[in-house]
Amino acid sequence: MVLRGPWGSCGGPGAALALLRALRTRMLRQVLHRGLGTSFSRLGHFVASHPVFFASAPVLISILLGASFSRYQVEESVEHLLAPTHSLAKIERNLVDSLFPVNRSKHRLYSDLQTPGRYGRVIITSFRKANMLDQHHTDLILKLHSAVTRIQVQRPGFNYTFAHICILNNDKTCIVDDIVHVLEELKAARSSNRTNFAITYPITHLKDGREVYNGHQLGGVTVHSKDRVKSAEAIQLTYYLQAINSLNDMVAEKWESIFCDTVELFQKSNRKVKMYPFTSSSLKEDFQKTSRVSERYLITSLVLVVTLAILCCSMQDCVRSKPWLGLLGLLTVTLATLTAAGIINLTGGKYNSTFLGIPFILLGHGLYGTFEMLSSWRKTREDQHVKERTAAVFADSMLSFSLTTAMYLVTFGIGASPFTNIEAARIFCCNSCIAIFFNYLYVLSFYGSSLVFTGYIENNYQHSIFCRKVPKPEVLQEKPAWYRFLLTAKFSEDTDDSEETNTYESHLLVWFLKRYYCDWITNTYVKPFVVLFYLVYISFALMGYLQVSEGSDLSNIVATATRTIEYTTAQQKYFSNYSPVIGFYIYESIEYWNTSVQEDVLEYTKGFVRISWFESYLNYLRKLNISTGLPKKNFTDMLRNSFLKTPQFAHFSEDIIFSKKYNNEVDVVASRMFLVAKTMETKREELYDLLETLRKLSLTSKVKFIVFNPSFVYMDRYASSVGAPLQNSCISALFLLFFSAFLVADSLINVWLTLTVASVEFGVIGFMTLWKVELDCISVLCLIYGINYTIDNCAPLLSTFVLGKEFTRTKWVKNALEVHGVAILQSYLCYIVGLIPLAAVPSNLTRTLFRCLFLIALVTFFHCFAILPVILTFLPPSKKKRKEKKNPENREEIECVEMVDMDSTRVVDQITTV
Repeated sequence: MVLRGPWGSCGGPGAALALLRALRTRMLRQVLHRGLGTSFSRLGHFVASHPVFFASAPVLISILLGASFSRYQVEESVEHLLAPTHSLAKIERNLVDSLFPVNRSKHRLYSDLQTPGRYGRVIITSFRKANMLDQHHTDLILKLHSAVTRIQVQRPGFNYTFAHICILNNDKTCIVDDIVHVLEELKAARSSNRTNFAITYPITHLKDGREVYNGHQLGGVTVHSKDRVKSAEAIQLTYYLQAINSLNDMVAEKWESIFCDTVELFQKSNRKVKMYPFTSSSLKEDFQKTSRVSERYLITSLVLVVTLAILCCSMQDCVRSKPWLGLLGLLTVTLATLTAAGIINLTGGKYNSTFLGIPFILLGHGLYGTFEMLSSWRKTREDQHVKERTAAVFADSMLSFSLTTAMYLVTFGIGASPFTNIEAARIFCCNSCIAIFFNYLYVLSFYGSSLVFTGYIENNYQHSIFCRKVPKPEVLQEKPAWYRFLLTAKFSEDTDDSEETNTYESHLLVWFLKRYYCDWITNTYVKPFVVLFYLVYISFALMGYLQVSEGSDLSNIVATATRTIEYTTAQQKYFSNYSPVIGFYIYESIEYWNTSVQEDVLEYTKGFVRISWFESYLNYLRKLNISTGLPKKNFTDMLRNSFLKTPQFAHFSEDIIFSKKYNNEVDVVASRMFLVAKTMETKREELYDLLETLRKLSLTSKVKFIVFNPSFVYMDRYASSVGAPLQNSCISALFLLFFSAFLVADSLINVWLTLTVASVEFGVIGFMTLWKVELDCISVLCLIYGINYTIDNCAPLLSTFVLGKEFTRTKWVKNALEVHGVAILQSYLCYIVGLIPLAAVPSNLTRTLFRCLFLIALVTFFHCFAILPVILTFLPPSKKKRKEKKNPENREEIECVEMVDMDSTRVVDQITTV
């Protein structure tokens, strides 16, 4: 084998083979790169040959699919969207429902024991922090209670009242909150001038001997000694409804709506108190309300983006200006959105408020692709035919745009896979993939054909807006000044070859970057400040990154100034002393008469407030001196006869399940008690920690038990479920970057791209935490988009820089900014202007969406125009500072001859210098 070339030395056979492999790999990349470029060039020529078809086909498809909005549906189940699809809490709920049916579980109204169901709830408080237990407010609350129970729902042939749809007691009367009985006894005591009536907190006694928990009914409580209540700033009432069939559910839903109207009407007549109504439908209604309150803001955003897109594509030269392309670029994104929405409707998909983010994803990706094509058009020769110029545009810009589109499809495709445990995130990623795919097709077809039409207008020297022929300069001299201003243009015959490439420099952004910014950012005295600023950026990002918290609070996804927000705020203010009621369910037959078992169960629930039968039951057993040797038969007989007949334990049968055997013996197969924990302000975080602690305890305890509260369905494995799409997307992005190293001309591009994405994502996560944005479903979806947005904007810059040869690093940084900086700046300005109205939408969901997308755009822009231009001037890849002059008379050629014998036992190297 003979290798000839300008190498300074010749290594052994291993070095030569390694060099040969590197050359082959590089040649393969170049061949593949050129092959793809040729394919896109032919595609561009084909589009230019049939512009009418490629312009009309996307419009017709969008109109046909847009007609499917007659099948428009809204997703009404918030749990289906935002609760982890696969969770242990849902399995536990099914087990609890099978053991203790809902119609039995609502007897003790401790606040959502098993399933929320249908209910109406109201918090009553005073503007002056008055005592809600005084005579005036007690009478007012009982008057409100009477008004609520008289609510009627009119149906054909029958009027339903609360008595018809309430949950019934054993004596067929409606079950109401125990706090109502407390207030009635308090009113009766005042009427009879009894002063010995006292309310204790959080457990009090009724006159029938029952102990009732009032920790969730009395809020803002001030106590005397021995937990006697002195005053309470708030009182909460709950009304549970039946929903056993479709008719009953429909009536209950209507009752909830009338309930809210009744409470609001009652408050208008009693302005000294403040009431916060809330129903089982409030969360769903307030979640979807975001879409309605966003409409006019989205229209404002669209108008601003259209205006700025037109301005970004305009220039003083009326022939080379392309204002229509700015409008048509946005129309391309709109058609893709409409097509995707039509496919969603036809396939039975349901709309939800998280879809508001999809147009902004397309806006960032689609507009950059169109601006990049326009930038490539400016680099083509004006004396070429439109078909050749279009082919050159496709060859120059479509490879990069195709790779970034593939990155979008892969990252969001992984998010749309069954690995994603949050249904809202999975549906969002699936619909985003559909929209991005059609956006790519429409950029190739619709926008490509639009470029052809405007190209013909330009080649014919017609006005870019009015499409009329622009007169020669000598003719314009005879016209008024305003006419000359509107028809300013430079004719090709008036310029020589050296000026032909500068015909587009009258564009404001091109002129700004080339004349000022590129020289300024690469100035030696500016670079230290940029590096210092980057270190500050990393420091603040790290500070925020260390404070990241997962957000499972459902109030973060609803519109502001709604019942959900107001009720949640009031509940957090007045009723945060105790956690929601946690059901403690023993689902095996254990030796309840055994004191060691009793002690084990009490040890598991140590630190909780036990608000049901278990502790009272155990104390009762101790009073009867039940020993460990008591036979099971005697124990069960005692349960059925002595214990269950005791008045204070009359409801014990609701908390224990008996099973009768063939020999007439009774076995206890399951039992339950209800617990609450003392909590601080961070109730949700404490409840999540409590859930994890009890879960671990249930796996190691001697007694088989589970714990459950309806909020566990949303919190169970929420952190891992929310973070999974982001983790999977990051892994898929890294894999695709590695795989695409064979499609780009230099693998160093992907190395730099990976580092840039990591820097941007790290900064966005840190700064969004400092901006009080939690890691929830919406922010994670934005972070997935941030990966692709960074690649969209940074890949062309890095590609141009890495592939540049012969000149200095600074020269190639300037060249990269001049070639791609205008498209990045145009898309960034349009994107930011489109986001600004989103900040004014009165919704927590859009607030999170705005903050995350704004940070992604800002941090990416900072990297494209500051960090990368500075860092690339002194980090690899190296460039030749000057082109070496080769003198034919003084040239050294090295010939390396490697001879290897057949049995590979001897290697001879011969070096000859000529």
